[in-house]
Amino acid sequence: MARSILISVAVLLFLSACGRAREPVSQPITQFEIGRHTFFDFGPPNDFYEIYLVQAKGDGSLVERITLTPPGGSCLQPAKVESAAVSVSESIEALLGGINPCTIPEKELRRETKRCKKCLVFSGAHVVMNAQCGANDRMIRANVLDKDWFDSAPNTPKRTSWTMELLAHLDKAFGSNVMDRPVFPVSEPEQPVPVISGVSKDVALGKYDALFQGAPNKPSDLYHSAQRAVPSPDIKVQIDTPIRPEARVQPAYPLLARMARVEGKVVLKFRVNQDGTTSNIEFESGHPMLRGAVEKAVNSWTFFEDAVGKEIEATIEFIANCPVAPAN
Repeated sequence: MARSILISVAVLLFLSACGRAREPVSQPITQFEIGRHTFFDFGPPNDFYEIYLVQAKGDGSLVERITLTPPGGSCLQPAKVESAAVSVSESIEALLGGINPCTIPEKELRRETKRCKKCLVFSGAHVVMNAQCGANDRMIRANVLDKDWFDSAPNTPKRTSWTMELLAHLDKAFGSNVMDRPVFPVSEPEQPVPVISGVSKDVALGKYDALFQGAPNKPSDLYHSAQRAVPSPDIKVQIDTPIRPEARVQPAYPLLARMARVEGKVVLKFRVNQDGTTSNIEFESGHPMLRGAVEKAVNSWTFFEDAVGKEIEATIEFIANCPVAPAN
């Protein structure tokens, strides 16, 4: 009897030790990476890619963010790369809400990512966190649906809510995120400025591409695309008389006309006043979206005395230099 009791106790102790050995190692997280692919049903662009690099720094944390935007389908919306870094007072543990990503059950994560396989999703975000768990890296995935953003009672599952709260906290540290951006460009595109930080080099080399598996674009491809210069439009002015102006302002290419890929020639005639200024502008041809810019420029032209009283004809050609993307 006593022998059987001892055997039973030994078996229980052995099983208990085996169970402890199988438990996930919960080592403190000192850094992690997040890739967020946000997509919308309006645009272009319809997709945005963000890489967050978070590491412990003293009693707080350093957060770096790289935002990559695909081209929006016109020369006014080229691919763009932006980088920023902020220090926050919260520790890594506080940012993670006291949850160690290494201890989250994989089965639970898979169940959440498959929660709405047959739903119609028009906007949302695919999020992947990479954290070092023991000797291996672990990818922790979450799918944010449009109802998680916009419904009053979205019933968002536990781990997805945790992911959204973490990203909302990081976005707040930067003051904005991609959802705050205008749908259409409101200014002329800037020429790319080479980014030579170590993080940007890692992006260019494809270090973070694995965070965006299945996405329409790779961050490394977007980075290289953003380094190409934006083609500038051409505006050619031809005055159809031997008379040349004393001062001539070049017309500006209207932003809306460039967005609509409107180009072509504007033909007009005007008279030169006694003081050398212009008046009586009449258009013979040309797109209405271009005429306002032409009229504004010609009204500022001045001519020498030999042109006073004469009627002058001019042709102004707008060339967008914006190639049409090939059809899929």
